[in-house]
Amino acid sequence: MVTNRTFTMLKPDAVEKGHIGAILEKITASGFRIVAMKLTQMTKTDAEEFYAIHNERPFFGELVEYMTRGPIVAAVLEKDNAVEDFRTLIGATNPADAAEGTIRNMFADSISENAIHGSDSDENAAIESAFHFAGRDMF
Repeated sequence: MVTNRTFTMLKPDAVEKGHIGAILEKITASGFRIVAMKLTQMTKTDAEEFYAIHNERPFFGELVEYMTRGPIVAAVLEKDNAVEDFRTLIGATNPADAAEGTIRNMFADSISENAIHGSDSDENAAIESAFHFAGRDMF
């Protein structure tokens, strides 16, 4: 089932470099409507839970450390075909492979500091949105 919502996080590197406004402008200019958004900081427990799917991977500790080093912007976005269209907008995980004009091409520095997260499925979009927002926080 295709839904019309997806989840995103502007990661600590993007926030640290002052790219919040430029990234949000690119998102809204691409037809996404922000239905929930907040500036927050993940705790170690939050990051370990959010990224639990990766807990057996060798980069897990570094990922948790990276995601907790500073604030993030969490947001729920709405648009027809939201998950697929947003994955296209953000580009490949490795910014060197990201298409020109994508968010990671424009704002990411490396595969490990890639500026933005986007849900990879409708199911994960719902799970990730609920992790950061109560239903009453989405408009």
